[in-house]
Amino acid sequence: MKNIFESLRRNRLVVVLLAVIVVLLVRQVPTGMVVQRSGVSDFGFSGGEMAKISSIGIMPPIFQESAPVESTNRLVVTNTNLSLKVNDVRKAIDQVMAEAEKLGGFLVESSLTIPEGAASGQVSVRIPSGKLKEGLTAIRAFGVKVISENVVGTDVTSEYVDLAARLDTLLKTKAKFDQILAAATEIADILNVQRELINLQTQIDSVRGQQKYLEQTAKLSLVTVYLATDELALPYAPDKAWRPMVIFREAVRSLVGSVRGIGTTLIWVAVYAPVWLPILLIAWWLKRRLG
Repeated sequence: MKNIFESLRRNRLVVVLLAVIVVLLVRQVPTGMVVQRSGVSDFGFSGGEMAKISSIGIMPPIFQESAPVESTNRLVVTNTNLSLKVNDVRKAIDQVMAEAEKLGGFLVESSLTIPEGAASGQVSVRIPSGKLKEGLTAIRAFGVKVISENVVGTDVTSEYVDLAARLDTLLKTKAKFDQILAAATEIADILNVQRELINLQTQIDSVRGQQKYLEQTAKLSLVTVYLATDELALPYAPDKAWRPMVIFREAVRSLVGSVRGIGTTLIWVAVYAPVWLPILLIAWWLKRRLG
């Protein structure tokens, strides 16, 4: 150890140059080299699965509650997420679709994935809000086990009331322009008033369309059901579940990521050889010359 420190002391120039080279290489290596471990997320998905889930919008939505307003007839939009372990994913999807149609609802979307391991799928349906409880009871019975259930209601009464007030203003304004049009005699005035009336009618139709959308959305609850034969492939999978094969696959992915990171570093070192190699040779030559 004493000899090593003595050698470093005698070759301080070489040590400084090597330190500079290392700093330059580290600053140039892309941040993508950082190895991300593909552990199970808070919702029971691995890293790759979570990216896929995010792209198709499976994550539970976060709603910003608006200020409450006084109203006897409130409009509440309900969204329900269910995670079920089933024996047959395809059969369960068909059962959920049939139940929604029986209750007066309809299919929104569905998907089925059958990889080498466990099959999984998703089905979203609209069910009349008055029959939501009945529908959820039937859907739960299609699974072997209910892994999770999340019901979120969003009060849109405030937004609906604002639209009603805006519509009332537009209708009153349109009535005024109708009176002006009836009294107009000049062609230019008639054309200008008609142009304003067309613009107002467009806005009125838009507001009425938004009102209709809120009314229909409140009447028909959205139910999204996630299905899989392996409960670890579902959102909200058990936190304490211990699966040796899952751990083994995660360890293999981590090893592959580490090897790739090391390989990337070696490639960067090789590419920058024209920079650090001459510096190293010059340092060696100076050491020989001065020594």
